[in-house]
Amino acid sequence: MGPAFKKIALMARGRKKGVEETLSAVAQYLTEAEYEVFIEAETAKIFKDIDLTPLQATELDNRCELLVVIGGDGSIIKAAHLAAPHKLPILGINRGRLGFLTDIHPYEFEQLERVLHGEYVREDRFMLKCELFDDGKLLYSDKVVNEIALSRGLVTHMVDFDVYINHQFMCHYRADGLITATPTGSTAYAMSGGGPILHPRLDAMVMVPMFPHTLTSRPIVIPADSCIEFIIDEKNESGPCISCDGQERVCIKPGGRMKIEKADTVLRLIHPKDYNYYETLRTKLHWESVGAR
Repeated sequence: MGPAFKKIALMARGRKKGVEETLSAVAQYLTEAEYEVFIEAETAKIFKDIDLTPLQATELDNRCELLVVIGGDGSIIKAAHLAAPHKLPILGINRGRLGFLTDIHPYEFEQLERVLHGEYVREDRFMLKCELFDDGKLLYSDKVVNEIALSRGLVTHMVDFDVYINHQFMCHYRADGLITATPTGSTAYAMSGGGPILHPRLDAMVMVPMFPHTLTSRPIVIPADSCIEFIIDEKNESGPCISCDGQERVCIKPGGRMKIEKADTVLRLIHPKDYNYYETLRTKLHWESVGAR
């Protein structure tokens, strides 16, 4: 059992099928149950018919105790950037496709009620920080839940770059790019690139090369407290691009440097009491379950 939640903010992104209906139903249910319910400011702009008090990101930590996100994993990732700095826990209601981070099905209000009364499991998942440098000057910084993907951008040729871990040279890559992922991100882009699935409790991250020129270049799992540095070879005709959690793309010039290390913020997830990570994998990835009881 954990502390009960009385002050709740709702958040959703986009207009995928069913999102608005579920958002409206959850808002009505919580309001009628006499919870103090708010709506995140950007969500209020998208769904103008939801009659709740909007909260700006800076108000979340002072006005509410839980952020309920309706959508898929992408919505959870966007919510994490708002909630993580305030240590605000997130509960996901699945309206996406796979939904590794969203546990409650739409309209399962009994399960939602149990969570709000304190019947839940809290899980903290670490995030990564990415920094880009040019001539020693910091050009860009961001924090991610899933992964940092270095890719060749719009050019057709491979990218040459060196990788250092804790200031020790690991290897030189000639590849289309490389994905550095958290355990949370190991079931996302990194998995599609052939990387391993990491259990969320592992204090580790995985590096997955994308279409490397050398066939012996394999994914590698390293401690999460490692400092990874990428040095972009000056011989590249053009620099690669960086994408953090699939958001905006930022280019690095040849000779530029990228640093990745564990962030000082965490994604704080709330799961129902009967949460089973392996069941989530089995269901979402359609693993064999013959003989299961």
